Amino acid sequence: MEDKIRGRVWVIRDKDGNPINDIDTDMIFHNKHLAITDIKEMGKYAFGNLEGWEDFPQKAKAGDILIVGENFGAGSSRQQAVDCFIALGIQAIVGESFGAIYFRNCVNAGLPIMVAPGIAHSPVQSGDEIEIDTTTGRIYDITQGIELPPAKPLTDVQRKIIDAGGLLELAVKMR
Repeated sequence: MEDKIRGRVWVIRDKDGNPINDIDTDMIFHNKHLAITDIKEMGKYAFGNLEGWEDFPQKAKAGDILIVGENFGAGSSRQQAVDCFIALGIQAIVGESFGAIYFRNCVNAGLPIMVAPGIAHSPVQSGDEIEIDTTTGRIYDITQGIELPPAKPLTDVQRKIIDAGGLLELAVKMR
């Protein structure tokens, strides 16, 4: 994994421009799609149960970055709520805070996830291009030419898991 991640941003806000907090795993990936087991098919259902974001899979492009509010991924341990973003090619998720299980599922799946208090209330807008330094936590909005609230850097263990492509891949490599 590169130390710096650069991409277009999707800031998950409501129609009034406020961060949407407490997005649970059912809003990310509805339980009516749990029979889908092919990760390649999961992307088209991302945010299918989140008002105003149902068309996200049609707009998202590989390399995009999500910026989310507080307690993102709360609820169940539904792995599909991580895998749907991997299927879309989302390269990182940055947020105010995360459900503990969701955070761990992202790391274990090899999806970079970083906590950045204040990020959802910052001036960053969907469509901006940002750069995240995963070693220092610095987040820079290239489009607006401004510093954004920093993230907690990835730990050495998180980096090792993400670099391997996930926890299971790391275990195979360590054999």
